[in-house]
Amino acid sequence: MLLQENISLKPFNTFGIEASARYFASFHNLDELGTLLHANAPGQDNRLILGGGSNILLTRNFDGLVLQNKICGIEKVGEDDTYVYVKAGAGENWHQFVLHCITQGYAGVENLSLIPGSVGASPMQNIGAYGVEIKDVFHELEAWHIQDRQLQTFTLAECRFGYRESVFKHQYKGQFVITSVTYRLRKTPQFNISYGAIQQELDAMGVKELSIGMVSQAVINIRSSKLPDWKQVGNAGSFFKNPVITNEQFQPLKAQFPAIVAFPSGPNHTKLAAGWLIEQCGWKGVRRGDAGCYPKQALVLVNYGQATGAEVYALSAAIIRSVEDKFGVTLEREVNII
Repeated sequence: MLLQENISLKPFNTFGIEASARYFASFHNLDELGTLLHANAPGQDNRLILGGGSNILLTRNFDGLVLQNKICGIEKVGEDDTYVYVKAGAGENWHQFVLHCITQGYAGVENLSLIPGSVGASPMQNIGAYGVEIKDVFHELEAWHIQDRQLQTFTLAECRFGYRESVFKHQYKGQFVITSVTYRLRKTPQFNISYGAIQQELDAMGVKELSIGMVSQAVINIRSSKLPDWKQVGNAGSFFKNPVITNEQFQPLKAQFPAIVAFPSGPNHTKLAAGWLIEQCGWKGVRRGDAGCYPKQALVLVNYGQATGAEVYALSAAIIRSVEDKFGVTLEREVNII
């Protein structure tokens, strides 16, 4: 544990944005975290907890304390006839955790392969892809209460998961540091391959006998073909949420735009494909300096090299305005703006 000053955050965010932190340190256990969060430690009036840095856009230097969560470790902590319960440190790489589960034969997270970021961010965002969300495999998590200086356990109900939402993004924002997450995974797979192009990819792969490993590889293939590798082109994955509107709001849109891409989303609601809306407004492949809208997936904003966070943010604001003007729908950023 080493407290550093005036550190570049470029290596710590997948957008590859250049910004600096007044103070920076990594923590590997609760003792180190407690020390760094002590009332007398520098930067306590302004803190930022980083995991994999895959869901943030840095629009300025951070004049405070940035802490990188490096708590690692994966262990099976229980099982019953149907499930195994696997606990992972919040600093574990998410995709490596998924691959570990597949190797062990633990089913449920294979559809979430190749999502960048850390285990700790998975419940905070309720990450999801290809018909699966964290809430579907979540058991409980442990989080350090910064003010009370003690560990607290949160159940599925207490996390109040929603679409890319949890209680940690709103009511408890800035009050807790997630330290571990325990997942409830199936001993016998229940495959979810109807969403997106998974079945088509499995067919193209020539898969005869379905397995969680094959589903994972299909997801990896699809994501790799559509989304940029952040190590090559800076990005934070999907920049916008898919907007959810009422069926009453959807009907006139469907009448005006018959090709609109949409899916049922609970009672009396419809989820619109944000990528389709953005593409219809002409943004797909547009580049403003080094900030751009990815040519293969309009939902992804990218940094081609030297874009600032302010430039990426300005591009996102222009996209939001044009979608609202054309469709009367307001896009919401999924990425956290710092």
